[in-house]
Parts: sequence; structure tokens; C-alpha cells
Amino acid sequence: MLVHLSIRNLAVVEAVDITFHPGFHVLTGETGAGKSIIIDALGLIAGGRGSSDLIRYGCDKAEMEASFDLPEGHSVWATLAEFGIGGDPAESLIIRREISAQGKSTARINGQLVNLTMLRQIGESLINLHGQHEHQTLLRPERHLELLDAYGANEIGPVKAQYQEAYSGFVKVNKEWNELRNTSQQALQMLDLYRFQLEEISAAGLKLGEDELLSEEKVRLSHSEKMMDSISQAYDMLYGAQGLEAVAKAISRLNEVASYDSKQVNPLLEQLQSAYYQLEDASFSLRSYRENIEFNPERLEEVEDRLNMISTLRRKYGDSVEGILEYYDKIRRETDTLENKDELLEQLQLRREKLLTGLMEKAVELSEVRARKAEELAGQIENELKDLQMGRTSLQVKLAWNEDPHGIEWNGQKLRPGKQGIDNAEFLISPNPGEPLRPLSKIASGGELSRIMLALKSIFARHDEVPVLIFDEVDTGVSGRAAQSIAEKLYRLSQTCQVFSITHLPQVACMADQQYLIEKVVEEGRTMTRVEQLSEEERVMELARMLGGVEITEKTKHHAQEMLNLAKAQKFPV
Repeated sequence: MLVHLSIRNLAVVEAVDITFHPGFHVLTGETGAGKSIIIDALGLIAGGRGSSDLIRYGCDKAEMEASFDLPEGHSVWATLAEFGIGGDPAESLIIRREISAQGKSTARINGQLVNLTMLRQIGESLINLHGQHEHQTLLRPERHLELLDAYGANEIGPVKAQYQEAYSGFVKVNKEWNELRNTSQQALQMLDLYRFQLEEISAAGLKLGEDELLSEEKVRLSHSEKMMDSISQAYDMLYGAQGLEAVAKAISRLNEVASYDSKQVNPLLEQLQSAYYQLEDASFSLRSYRENIEFNPERLEEVEDRLNMISTLRRKYGDSVEGILEYYDKIRRETDTLENKDELLEQLQLRREKLLTGLMEKAVELSEVRARKAEELAGQIENELKDLQMGRTSLQVKLAWNEDPHGIEWNGQKLRPGKQGIDNAEFLISPNPGEPLRPLSKIASGGELSRIMLALKSIFARHDEVPVLIFDEVDTGVSGRAAQSIAEKLYRLSQTCQVFSITHLPQVACMADQQYLIEKVVEEGRTMTRVEQLSEEERVMELARMLGGVEITEKTKHHAQEMLNLAKAQKFPV
């Protein structure tokens, strides 16, 4: 669970430190007090994208830090290990996020720097955040298939992975088949040019690095006479009277002195003898090098001709010998393809048909699994809606295949397989008995959408291990008994995970285990948001404000206390 949250310089929050507990938490306060900023901070902790606009005016950076206590078997520990991040279930998991005024964002998990992708993957296993407008996704049928797949991930996921592997293979071969089939007459006319180019490059017999070696040889051949003169002079100087002969005489003189002072002279003598042998080796090497210097105008002309030929090929086919050879391989493949177009088309056609058969079989299998899970999901949503004062509602997750007149023919139908399969999914609803099922986007009210999304979240909470659920005004558009049912549902959810909810409804607030008041205050001419965990007496006053507005009377306070008492009785029946 989330144990502690610290926020510094985020929007109107200057400094806030909040301790949380197990169970159901509500955040209440006047509109605009900054309740959503707390949720935004948790969203950033979970890997949401930040912006320098979020930083409090006049500050260099915004900082957020959250600590979580998680059981040993939670999946996040394995994910941390994959990323090479240290973690111990006996200690808190600490996530820290900073956003600078320059827009740069840094994140640390247990003190170790991580990138945003890693943070998001960790965050998704810790926090599930339902924003104010997330229920609007229910109005977009293209998202319904995603919800169904998320619900049936254990059964749908493996079949979907197999389908997507088959889809990738088919798309690749289908693209090759279409490109070859649509090869233009102009491309066929390029054959003669390709054949000429292949012959020209092949006749050159190029080798990698050849141009560099030839250039070096050209330099040597062009300066061979000067090299011969210089090497000969160096050899004569080294081997003559002032070279090795002079060193030999010096050694002879030192040998005479060594008999008088061997301790001082012998080391010098050894150095000279060593130098003599090295100079002797160098002189022999110079002589060998001189003997190999080549005066060969014919070879120089050959090298220059070869370099000119390579230069011509480089201007036409590539900026280096390597580039020329790469171009050669490319047009050789294209030539083979064009020369054997009919045969290749036939081979690709056979592969395409085989892959298509496998693809469509997997697509149908995936559709069948989805159909089973769609019926199961609809039944579970209806059961959840009974608890949310929508007991007469009928719901169906309708699956239909993607038909396309220009698609692929399969069993008498023209279908368009995509990366997600051949299915379209859409939630249909009938709020009242006797009415036909209609698209959710056409007839559901805001309150109904909120409750359907809460039903989905309740179902998903039983399937995943996310320990923290956050609802930002999930009770929008409801009141009365429906609001009470949402409060009861949120409380029941909190028995299996930690639940947070921003609310303006006293029916929801009174069911919470912990209540936090978010309010704006002005200190020293600056506006800031303050967060306070309310005591029992303070909760009565806050509930009275939520019930009566500005005027808080004894009657509203009594009503507020009664609501808290009733909530306790419901949560802890005798």
C-alpha cells in the first residue's frame, strides 16, 4: 500500500507531507482547492509525463516522493530485479520524481536512476488511476476491445500473441507479394541498365580497401627516386666513419678505462654496446629497405589507371569501394527478382496463402475466446451494477468481424484482419426492461457511465495485483441512493486494496476510513494548498459543510454525525 507522500513546489502546493493507512480514503474540499494536484502528483510518481508548467511560480523544480509497503510475493519485486534495481520486501519501496524549470525530469527508485519507461512499468503495477474523464473512454467503441482483452488477459493474451506473430509474418510476405506483383514496366525496362552496371562492376574485380592500398603505393612509386637518395645517405652516415665506426672506437676507449674503474665505467660501456648493436640492426634494415625501393614507371602508370577507374565507378555507384559493392549486391538482387518474377510470384503466392490460412485460423480462435470472455464480462458487469442501483440494466459486449469489401476473402466473407484480430467490440446497454440493447455511447447518461466504469474497475481489481486504486470524482453525475451505492462499492473495494477518492458527495465521504481536507490558504501574500487529516470532530464539520454549504447549522452537524454513525454501523455491523 501507499504509506507516505511528500510533495514540494507542485502548482499551488508549497510543501505537503501526507501519511496514509489501509482502507478507504477520501479527499474533500472546495472546488479549486487543489485536490486534483494530489492525484497529479501520484500520476507523476506512476510515470506520467511532467511539464515545467506544473512547477510552483518562482521555484526551480518540483519534487514528489512516495513510499510503498508491498508483500514479498508482489510482481513489482521481480520487475525491479529485471531492471537491476535493489529492493527488499522487508523495507519500503521509495519512488522519487523531480521536474526542473527547464522541463527536465528525473526519477529514482530506491535511490537508483531510472528512465520514464521503466518508471511507468513499475508504476502500472502500483497505482491504477481513474481520472475525471476516463469514463468517457466508454463512449469510444474502439476502446471496448481493449477493455475486453484486459479483462480476459490470462486466456485471450496467449492466443492474441500467437495471432500477432502470424499477422507479422503474413504482412511481411503480403507486402513482398504486392510489390512484386505491381512491378511496373519501367522497372522491367531497367533490366538492361542493371545488366550493364553489373557487368561493369564485376569486370573491375574490386576488393575492399583496395583504393587505400593503391593510393599508398602510388605515393611510394611517385617518390621512389627521392626515397632512394635519402635512404642511401642515411645508410652511409650510419655505417660510415662517423656512425658505427665511431661508436666502435668509443667502446674500445672505454674498455681501456674499465680496467681502472669498472664500477663506474661498465654501465656506460653496456649502454654503448647496446646502442652499437641497435644501430647495426638499423643500418642493415635501411640497406634492405633501399634494395626493395622500386623504380617502376610502368607500375606507377598501372596504379594510376586503376585508381582512375575506381574513381569513375565511385562517381557512378558509390562514394567508396564498399559503397560500390553494396550497390552491386542490391542491383544483383533486383535483377534476379525481375528476371524470375513469375517464378518468385508463384512462390510468394503459395507462402502467402499458407500464412493467410494460419492467420485466419488464429483470428477465428482468438474471436472464439473473446466471445466466451465477452459473455462472462457482461454477466460480471451486470452483477456489479446491481450493487450500484442499476439492477434492471442489461449489458452485452457485442463482437462482430471487421468486414471490408476490399478485404481478404475468407469463407465467403470479405474481412480485414488487423493487428488486434478481426473483431470489433462494442458495449450495448438497455437501462430499462423491455427496451432493446443499444450502443452505450448513444443512450448512457454521465451517472450511468460513471457506475459502469466503477463496475469495470471493481472487476479488474479482482484480476490484478495493483495495491492502490485512485478515483478522481468517480461519482460525477450521481446523487441520492446511487451515490450511496458507489460509496458502498468503494468501501468494499478497499477491503482488498487501498482506495482513494476525490469526492464532493457526503454519502461517499462518510463511508471512508480516513478523510483528508484539501484547502487553499494565503500566507505572506502567497496562495498555497494545505492537506490535513481530519479527526472525528473535524469530519463532522467537513461533512456538514458538504451538506449545507456556507451556513453550517446544528441541524446539518447533527445530520453529518448521523451519516457517520450510520456508515460505521454499515461497515461494522453488530
